[in-house]
Amino acid sequence: MSTLRLEDLAQYSDTLRTRQGEPVTVRFVAPRDTDELQHYFRSLSTRSRYNRFFGAISELPKGLLHEFLEVGERERFTVAATMMVDGFETIVAEMRYALHAETATVEFGLSVDDRWHGHGIATALLKNLECRAAALGAEHIFGDTLRSNETMISLARKSGFAFVNHPDDWKLVRFDKEITVAPKDIPCASWRLAALSRQADSPSASA
Repeated sequence: MSTLRLEDLAQYSDTLRTRQGEPVTVRFVAPRDTDELQHYFRSLSTRSRYNRFFGAISELPKGLLHEFLEVGERERFTVAATMMVDGFETIVAEMRYALHAETATVEFGLSVDDRWHGHGIATALLKNLECRAAALGAEHIFGDTLRSNETMISLARKSGFAFVNHPDDWKLVRFDKEITVAPKDIPCASWRLAALSRQADSPSASA
């Protein structure tokens, strides 16, 4: 369903804003981010890492780090939210999402650097994810979180997600949101173009 030109990932970057109006760049990760991405996860609090991965880890295991850096493989994508901090591009949040073409859904997980909680970055990322999901042809986006993760549950509720019981694990709760925006109405310019391009290339469009 996706037709991203992976040789030019920079065109799928977006600039978001914190609640204070500070610019946040959201872009696909690249091999050059290996050390910075690992540093980011090491810098998260123990609770934030536990909430993100549903278990106790101190850093990304080598295999998982490799998966995070494989953008587009098996319809899985990782984006970094970066800001200029003391003159350096710094990862302040990350989001990983996967397209399930057979069900027209996008599944996601995200985290925000503890020092940047309360700045509206996670809310902005979820809005941006709706653009990305719509451009990929998804009809729903969903995520899972621990029932004890009140911050994520509150964020999902405020962002318009509906809650359902998790089908496999009682310790988790699933939240889901329908995507109804048409390709031409996607609010993110880069993803609106991607959606219109995908629509033009589809067999039904040429029939």
